[in-house]
Amino acid sequence: MDVTLLFKIAGVGFLIAVAHQILQKSGRDEMALLLSLSGIVAVLFLLVGKIGELFGEIRTVFGL
Repeated sequence: MDVTLLFKIAGVGFLIAVAHQILQKSGRDEMALLLSLSGIVAVLFLLVGKIGELFGEIRTVFGL
């Protein structure tokens, strides 16, 4: 697994957490929730390629 992918996920998580706290303290709870959901979607888009590679490796290992 590539270490840069882990750093990207950690960076997105950190930025989303800071922005979430700022929005929540300013009374914009709905925007904070939408920001958190968009962060989750962004990380899932980062992981889609790696998950596809994982399933490809599983198919080759088991000969499917």
